[in-house]
Amino acid sequence: MMNSFRKTLMALALCGAATSTTVMAQETGTHNPLLYSVAWKQTAAEYEALYYQGFNVARMHVEAALAKRKAGDKPLAIVSDFDDTLVLPLPYWATLVDKNIDFFDDPIWDAWIPKNEMVASPGAKVFLAFCEENDVEIFYITSRDQGEKTYEYALGNIRSLGFPLTDESHLTVLRDTSNKETRQDEIMQDHEVVVFLGDSLNDFRRKYYVKGDVEGRKAKMEEDRELYGMKYVLFPNPTDGHWMAGIFGESEPEASDDNRAKLKAAAAGKL
Repeated sequence: MMNSFRKTLMALALCGAATSTTVMAQETGTHNPLLYSVAWKQTAAEYEALYYQGFNVARMHVEAALAKRKAGDKPLAIVSDFDDTLVLPLPYWATLVDKNIDFFDDPIWDAWIPKNEMVASPGAKVFLAFCEENDVEIFYITSRDQGEKTYEYALGNIRSLGFPLTDESHLTVLRDTSNKETRQDEIMQDHEVVVFLGDSLNDFRRKYYVKGDVEGRKAKMEEDRELYGMKYVLFPNPTDGHWMAGIFGESEPEASDDNRAKLKAAAAGKL
């Protein structure tokens, strides 16, 4: 009887210790689901290597296109997304982790953009300089909304980083949509686009913006598997992006217990 009583007390003590540890972890943010992905972005040599690899692949295709050019051909161009493709907003993610925030936070992002604290992705400046030196036009297309100064802020980001910009027609900022296809099609009418660069499939074509259907989105990707590394150069982004729409039905889900449960189910392969 005494032995059983002691076991019960021990079990209760262990349970209390575990509960205390869990509460402490939640309070300090050490259970934040962003930790692995943000730590990877901040520290992994593999993360930076993937950018060098992507820009090396893009340059290889640009060099091949330059070698094949003939008089009368359309001018060559590359079309690129901006955030997490040409630039890394690492301090923004560090801020979220410091504040124990576990989902994308629009007010913090909008206040952070004008500070021009983002850094060029590894290899981005060298690749863009190569394009400029060889008269390959660079078109930037980004989806953002920081109010009336959205375009001004994006322009400031480009200039602060010293990225080439022929004129303002080469920067497109979409405030009310993430659909880049219309502008891409306009550019392709007058240019031979060698490669598209992005960190999300939706940076290439709108067909990939599939909501609430992970397998359906993968199926759309499979249709174009021969284009990756050829026409489409994809960069890594485990923290945010349109892949989340496949899970949550939207690309910027709110921070809620329901969405945390859905994220856990996705990670456990139980969607």
